[in-house]
Amino acid sequence: MLTRVFPFLGWFNKYNGAAFRADIISGLTVALVLIPQSMAYAQLAGMPAYYGLYASLLPPMVAALFGSSRQLATGPVAVVSLMTAASLEPLATAGSEGYIAYALLLAFLVGIFQFLLGVLRLGLVVNFLSHPVVNGFTNAAAIIIASSQLSKMFGVYVDKAELHYETIIRVVESAFHYTHWPTLGMGALAFAIMVGLKKINPKIPNVLCAVAVTTLLSWATGFNHDTMVSVDAINAPETRQMISEFNESVRGIDSLAAERTKLGLKEEEAKENKNMVALYDAQHDLSVINYEVNVLKHKAHELRAALRHQLFSGVESADGSLAFYLQGNEPAGAKTDGRTWRLKVKNKELKTDGLKMMGGGAVVGNIPSGFPPIVVPDLDFKVMLRLFPFAIIISLLGFMEAISIAKAMAAKTGQRLDPNQELIGQGLANMLGACGSSYPASGSFSRSAVNLQAGAMTGLSSVFTTVVVAITLLFFTPLLYHLPQAVLAAVIMMAVIGLINASGFIHAWKAQRYDGAISIISFVATLAFAPHLDKGIMIGVVLSLCVFLYKSMRPKVAELSKTKDDVLRDATSHGLRVCDHIAVVRFDGPLFFANASFLEDQITDRMMTMDKLQHIILVCNGINDIDASGEEALSLIVDNVRSSGIDISLTGVNEQVMEVLKRTHLLEKIGEDHIYADAETALCRTHASAHRDGTESDCPLTTYCGLKGA
Repeated sequence: MLTRVFPFLGWFNKYNGAAFRADIISGLTVALVLIPQSMAYAQLAGMPAYYGLYASLLPPMVAALFGSSRQLATGPVAVVSLMTAASLEPLATAGSEGYIAYALLLAFLVGIFQFLLGVLRLGLVVNFLSHPVVNGFTNAAAIIIASSQLSKMFGVYVDKAELHYETIIRVVESAFHYTHWPTLGMGALAFAIMVGLKKINPKIPNVLCAVAVTTLLSWATGFNHDTMVSVDAINAPETRQMISEFNESVRGIDSLAAERTKLGLKEEEAKENKNMVALYDAQHDLSVINYEVNVLKHKAHELRAALRHQLFSGVESADGSLAFYLQGNEPAGAKTDGRTWRLKVKNKELKTDGLKMMGGGAVVGNIPSGFPPIVVPDLDFKVMLRLFPFAIIISLLGFMEAISIAKAMAAKTGQRLDPNQELIGQGLANMLGACGSSYPASGSFSRSAVNLQAGAMTGLSSVFTTVVVAITLLFFTPLLYHLPQAVLAAVIMMAVIGLINASGFIHAWKAQRYDGAISIISFVATLAFAPHLDKGIMIGVVLSLCVFLYKSMRPKVAELSKTKDDVLRDATSHGLRVCDHIAVVRFDGPLFFANASFLEDQITDRMMTMDKLQHIILVCNGINDIDASGEEALSLIVDNVRSSGIDISLTGVNEQVMEVLKRTHLLEKIGEDHIYADAETALCRTHASAHRDGTESDCPLTTYCGLKGA
């Protein structure tokens, strides 16, 4: 009983020193991959890089302690990170305090949902996400993730557009205008190291090696070269004017946002008091303010793009400080420092006494040392309601990824896997992780594979991974200051290459064409609506449910005949001749309200088209369930058939359906002598009587117990 509540107690049965050593080695190996990966995924999620380390602290250990898989490595993953960003970007600016607070609350909601599914043993709900939908979504997500890192690879900065492909167009245009070649070089070097080491020896931690080499190179060459200056250092009147207008727009947006908040409260008060005049006034004023905010946002976007577009040269002044001129407008004979400088512009107001000029590449920068505070996220119910639909999608997607990995590993190790217990483990990992500043986490395919290959025997390997991450947070964060952002982008792009699986579309198409079509539509919809990824998933889910309903409403109804080897087969599929006097009809599916009339129509069609028909044998092997509507339809069929002078029998009725026939007394109407164990027995008993006055000389349903040519 204790092992059901605390699954980790089962680790220590027959545990020995060799297993302990294997767990230590595998835990350290996974940590060497996890630390750089987690920082990259955090930025993909719109979080500061060090929040990836926070997400790698508690979730791996908690998921291992309370999950059922002993080798599953939990932590930040690409798809969940992308979904986090897609969920939160409409609510707050990426990286802001509000955004981080929403991310922690989202992780908490994901954890609650997964935990409840596990406790209530509802793990099967994940089946609503069919494999073709997940395949289409995952392939599209991989492309979105990889392309979202292009701006960091080229060293350019653009505002995000409404749709992802529009953002990529902006990145490409900006890259044509100016590419920071050292940044691109760092990313390319990281790619070369990771690909090269993977080919030489897959056991070498190629990600860690790429991070270590490029970080050392970044420090040694002064890759990052930023300086803080006042607006007076920029000798470009048009630039100063744009900075002033930009700041004015940002202040205007902030002022209107505060006014909008007050009007929102007035609107709520008017609704509560049922003061319709005050409500309409508040709604009108809100519409006006929203219009003004949108105008200012558009103006700020254009000014921000123009400021980022400007390239400066640095000229050393007499006092040793740098003065900045637009390239091409330097004073005659002035000697520049040889760098191309750009102004760092975010969504906030620019401080005129502290402008950041970038003369090099972007690095991770300062990472706080020590552990994050353990605090329950602020439970704002209005925000929770907005986040809940995204929490459900992330919960199901994350769990699907985790359980598919865990099943693959369980098949290799022979370990027993409990999906509901895994849900509890993942749920607790996200809930407790959120209290420790973690954004949503899940099981990682790449790190789980590393864990298994390194010889992990129990979940203690994940506990050791947490210990290594904790030591890194306490003592080694200063070493990550010079890590280039382009390298983190390369790490992400390298990781998501494995998510692209074109063969999945082909396989789905070969299995069923409609599955292949659903997979392709999910893929295209996810790409088209990105970053609104939930729309792509919902389209795929709705299509899957529509196909399921259609197939349920119109299951296959096959007319059977005998092949040369005396076996009953579908006459249409095999091109077989059918008997004129006996119709052997097989219904493939449960008989319920949605398809009951369809069976009636099929039987009626045969009665209308087969003028010599004497007997209908309904093969019920495929009818595994029947409801009241199905029973009523079957009763009507029996009445209609027999009133037309034709007899009807049933074969292969299972126990569940037979119980319904007995309770409703339909069995008495049909007659127990008209219920047969199988179709062969039914043919033996009915063949002769059905052909007594017939003229058919060579019946395809002739049986060994009947007369040849009867």
